[in-house]
Amino acid sequence: MSIIGAILMGILQGLTEFLPVSSSGHLAIFQNLFHIGQGVEDLFLFDILLHIGTLIAVFAVFYKDIIKLIKEGFGIIFDFIKSVFGLIRGRKWRKVIRSGYRKFVMLIIVSTIPTGIIGVLLKDLVEECSKTLIMPGIFLIITACILFIADRAEEGDKTPKDATYRDALIIGTSQGIATLPGISRSGTTITMALLCGFEKRFAIKYSFIMSIPAVMGAAVLEIKDVVETKASLEPAYFVGMIVAAITGYAAIKIMLNVVKNKRYIFFSVYCLIAGIVAIAGSFIVK
Repeated sequence: MSIIGAILMGILQGLTEFLPVSSSGHLAIFQNLFHIGQGVEDLFLFDILLHIGTLIAVFAVFYKDIIKLIKEGFGIIFDFIKSVFGLIRGRKWRKVIRSGYRKFVMLIIVSTIPTGIIGVLLKDLVEECSKTLIMPGIFLIITACILFIADRAEEGDKTPKDATYRDALIIGTSQGIATLPGISRSGTTITMALLCGFEKRFAIKYSFIMSIPAVMGAAVLEIKDVVETKASLEPAYFVGMIVAAITGYAAIKIMLNVVKNKRYIFFSVYCLIAGIVAIAGSFIVK
C-alpha cells in the first residue's frame, strides 16, 4: 500500500470512527470505488493498526476518566474478593459498587457482552456486505434516520449512578448491530444513550469509552487472520495509524460540540446523500 493510500485510509478511519457517519461504511465504499487495499493480504494488519490509532485518540481525550475506571475496576475485584472472604468468616457483605465510577465500570462490562455476541454472529455477514456498494449505502440511509431521531431526542439527566443495566444492554446491543458497514457506531450508541435518558456529555463519554473493549476485541479476532496471511509490517501502515489517531482526536472534539448543540441533522443529511450515491454507484461501478 502506498503512503498516500495509507494517509487517506487513516483520515477516513479517524474522522468516520467518531463522527456519526460510519467508518466501516466509508472504508467499504472507498475500497470498492478505488480498489485501495483490495488484493493486499496484509489488509487485516493494517486494519488493526488503524483501530489502534483511534484507540489512542480516545485515550488522549478521556485519559483521566479511563485511568479512574481502570483503578476502580481493580478496586471492584479487590473488594469482591475481600467481601467473599468476609462472608466465610461470618462478616456482613461489603457493598462493592459504591461510587459513580464503579457503576460506570459495570455498565461498560454489561454493554460489552451483547456487543461481543452480536459481533461474532454477524462477522460473516459484515464481510459480505463490505464487498458491495449497495449494502453500505442502504445502511447509511438507516444511519441518517437514526441521527434524525437523535436530533429530536429529549434531553436526559442520567449520570452513571442513575443509569440502569437495562440501559447498558440496550446500548451494547445497538453497538453490536453497528458492526454492519454503514451503521454508525457512535451515532447509534449516542442516540440510544440519549433515548435512555443519559445526560448529553455522559452519553458521548459512554459511547466512546465503551468502544475500547469492542475495538480491542475485534482486533484480537483479526490477529488469527493476520497470522494465517503471514502479514508483514510496512512503514505506510504506521503512517495510517498516526493519521487515524490525529484525525480521531479532532473528530471526538467535534462530537463533544455536536452533542452539546444537537446538530445531528447535518450528519443525517450527509449520510442520506452518501447512501443514495453509494446505491447509485453500485449500478455503475463494476
